[in-house]
Amino acid sequence: MDANLLSARICDLKDLCYKSNSPKFIGFLTSQEMALALKQFNLGERYETSGGYDGAERVMLGVLPDWCDSAVFPIKAITITYRTCDKLSHRDFLGALMALGISRETVGDILIENGRAVVFVADDVANFVFTQIEKIGNVGVELNWDYCEPLPGASSKQACSTTIASTRIDCVVAAICGMSRGQAAQKIADGEVLINSITVAKSTVTVKQDDKVTISKKGKYDIKACDEFSKKGRIILKYDKYV
Repeated sequence: MDANLLSARICDLKDLCYKSNSPKFIGFLTSQEMALALKQFNLGERYETSGGYDGAERVMLGVLPDWCDSAVFPIKAITITYRTCDKLSHRDFLGALMALGISRETVGDILIENGRAVVFVADDVANFVFTQIEKIGNVGVELNWDYCEPLPGASSKQACSTTIASTRIDCVVAAICGMSRGQAAQKIADGEVLINSITVAKSTVTVKQDDKVTISKKGKYDIKACDEFSKKGRIILKYDKYV
């Protein structure tokens, strides 16, 4: 989405939220679009994000009024099953969805494994998608609402720990990826680091327990603890690495 158009849409969304005193949503957005969108928020303005599951790459942005602690996002999950001998790709699924005439913004992540895919879509197109999709390419498929755990492509986790001088995101990225802080800062500047599915804007952002850190071309990490100290006074960072 064009940066100027996105900026204007975020301003309109905030105005609509405050005038109606109810949550309003936009998306699904890419990490780059989300980074641009969040620049439109001033201190104290409330927002929340969700892609329908933890660790989603494409996420909706919700603008919240003061009374709202947490929003129910208008996202539906659809499970699509097919014969395991039929090989379907992300492009096949996305092509079938776009052929329906819906916008890319209404489609979130598409998670695929042999014989099953889970697609996250905006609520206002969900019923249309559910009733219109009968084939993906030339492959007959069956659709069901929601999904069963684990999601396709779910990874196992490896418990890890290291020590860091600070909980700043550049320190954390450098430590868990085995790179210099300068290299980590460059990845942050390039928009390649996300915390809880939101692109990190500055190297000075701090990491907290239960944060989910995603680093482009490196992987995903769940922060388990960062409040203990080694004998040398360094912070002990405990995290799970998706493998």
